[in-house]
Amino acid sequence: MEKKHINVVCAIVKDGDKFLCMQRLRSHKKYESELWEFPGGKVKEGENDYEALIREIKEEMDWDIFVGKKLGAIDHEYPDYTITLTAYLCRGGETEYKLFSHLDAKWLTRDKLNTLRWTDADRKLIDLL
Repeated sequence: MEKKHINVVCAIVKDGDKFLCMQRLRSHKKYESELWEFPGGKVKEGENDYEALIREIKEEMDWDIFVGKKLGAIDHEYPDYTITLTAYLCRGGETEYKLFSHLDAKWLTRDKLNTLRWTDADRKLIDLL
């Protein structure tokens, strides 16, 4: 049986030399539960990447972001689905974000990113930064 394929977008939010890292909620899927990721989510049918990223960040963090250039995309196969994860360089809005869909958030410099336990797909993206 062919696995479901999902297009996902994520925001590489940079503030000075630090990147915004988000800790996922607890899940029954061990490969994503409480691991770290760059914020974002699924692209819905009829939506472009920019629209999806702005919508997802608004829904998950009540935060307006400015989406910039595409940094790259990776493909990854999880046990029950495959994803194409596309990353965009973003700038945060004027207000503070909220943690509606995450346990924690950290701003880390590039050299400290590997101190976190990342989802497999997001770990691949770090190499693009």
